[in-house]
Amino acid sequence: MLNSTKLGTTSIPKLLATMSAPAMLSMLVQSLYNIVDSIFVAQIGEAQLTAVSLAYPIQMLVFAFAIGIAIGTSSLISRRLGEGKLAEASRAAQTGLFFALISSAFFALFGYGISLGFLMLFTSDAAMLDMSVSYLAIVTSLSVGVFVELFCSRTMQSMGNMIIPMISQLIGAITNIILDPIMIFGLIGFPALGVMGAAIATVSGQVLSMIFMLIMVAVKKFDIQIFFKKFRLKFSTVKEIFRVGLPTMFQNAISSFLLTIMNALLIAFSQTAVAVYGVYYKLNSFVFMPCFGLNQGALPIYGYNYGAGNKKRFSKTVRLTLSVAIFLNCVGLLVFCLAPVQLLEMFSASANMMAIGVSALRIISFSFPAAAISITFVAMYMAIGKGSHAFIITLLRQFVLVLPFAVLLGKFVNLDALWASFAIGEYATAIIYIPLTVSIVNKMFAKKMKYVEDGFLTSPIVINSTIMGDEVPLPKEEKQKNFDSF
Repeated sequence: MLNSTKLGTTSIPKLLATMSAPAMLSMLVQSLYNIVDSIFVAQIGEAQLTAVSLAYPIQMLVFAFAIGIAIGTSSLISRRLGEGKLAEASRAAQTGLFFALISSAFFALFGYGISLGFLMLFTSDAAMLDMSVSYLAIVTSLSVGVFVELFCSRTMQSMGNMIIPMISQLIGAITNIILDPIMIFGLIGFPALGVMGAAIATVSGQVLSMIFMLIMVAVKKFDIQIFFKKFRLKFSTVKEIFRVGLPTMFQNAISSFLLTIMNALLIAFSQTAVAVYGVYYKLNSFVFMPCFGLNQGALPIYGYNYGAGNKKRFSKTVRLTLSVAIFLNCVGLLVFCLAPVQLLEMFSASANMMAIGVSALRIISFSFPAAAISITFVAMYMAIGKGSHAFIITLLRQFVLVLPFAVLLGKFVNLDALWASFAIGEYATAIIYIPLTVSIVNKMFAKKMKYVEDGFLTSPIVINSTIMGDEVPLPKEEKQKNFDSF
C-alpha cells in the first residue's frame, strides 16, 4: 500500500530528489514523443516537417485538456490527503477519471472536423493539407490513450508514487521509437505511410502506456479508490477539480494559441521559418521537460504540506525547487548557444533552415533562466488550488508580453528580432511575479495559522486506520507545535 504521509515527514532535499528524479526521467522520455516523429519525418522532406509543425497546435490542445483534468484532480487529491480526508480524495480521483473519458470521447467525435477547418487557415496546398489532416485525424480519434494515461500518472504522483508513471512513459516512448521508422518508411513488410505512420506510432505508444497504467491501478493497493465504486458526481468536487484544472487547460491552450499565431507570422517569411520554429518547439522540451519533471515531483509536496498547514516545509520546497530549476535551464541555455548546428542537424536541416535556425536557437535560449521561475511558480499555485494565478503567469509569458513584441519586431525589424520577444515575455513575467508570489504565500499561510490556532485544521490520518476518510482533530500540543513552526 502506498503511504502518502511521507510527504509530510521525509526531509525536503531527500523527498524532492526521490519524487522528482523519476518524474524528470519521465518528462525527458515524454520529450521523445515530441521530437522522434519530427526527426524521422524530416528525413522525408521539409514539406512533411512543415505539415507536422502546422498540425502540432491541435495536438497540443488535446494535451491541454488532458493535463488540465489530470493536474486539477491530482492537486485536489494531494490537498485532501494532507488534510486527512481519504474519502474525498477517492471521490476526486473517480470524478477526474470520468471527465478524462468524456473529454477523449469529444475529441474522438469532433477532432477531425476541427482539424480540417483549422489547417485551412494556413495553407491551401492540397498535399500539405492531406498530410496534416491525416496526422491529426489519428491523433485526435485515439486521444483516449493520452487522457487516461496522464490521469492515472498524475493521480499516482499525487500519492507519492513516481516509479510506475516513469515506467509507463518508457513503454510509450520505446514503442514510439520502434514503430516510427517502421510505419513511416515501410520496414519489415509494412507499407510506407509517411506522416500518417508517425501518427500511428505516437498513438500506439500512448495506448500501450494507458493499458499498463490501468493494469497497475487494478492490481496495486492505493490510499484511495480510483476506479468507479458507488460513484456519483458531486458539484463541490467538480468545482474544486476545475478551479485548478480549467486554468491549467487554458494555460496549455495558450501555448497552442501562441504556436498558431507564431506560425501565421512566420509563414509570411517562409515555410522554412515555420519548420525552424517547429523544430525549436520540439528541442526546447529537452530543456523544459526536466524542469517540469522537477516541479511535478514538487507539486504533491506543495499540496500536502499546504493542506497540513506546514509553512516551513512548503517554503523550503519552493526555494530548493526554484534553485534547481534555474540551474537546469542555464545548462539548456549553454547547450543551445554552443551547439545549435548539431541540434539542427538531427532534423536534416537544409542550408536555408540552418541559416535561420542557428540564430533562432541562440536568441530564444536566453529566455530559459527566467522561464524556470515562472514554471516553478505555476506548479506551486496549482498545488495550493490557486489555478487563476498559474493561468495569469502563463498568459503573461506566452501571450500578453510576447505576441505584441513578436508582431512589431517581426514587421519593423527582422526575423532575428522577432525571436527576442520570447526573452522579453519571460523576464518581464518573472519581475512582476517574484514579489507578488512572496506576498500571496505569506497571506495564505497567515490564514492557515489561524485555522491551526482555532483547531479547524486536521492532521493526516494513518493510512491503515479503520477510520478511513474521517477527520482527526489535532491534539492541543500538536496544534501548538504546528503553530510554532510557522
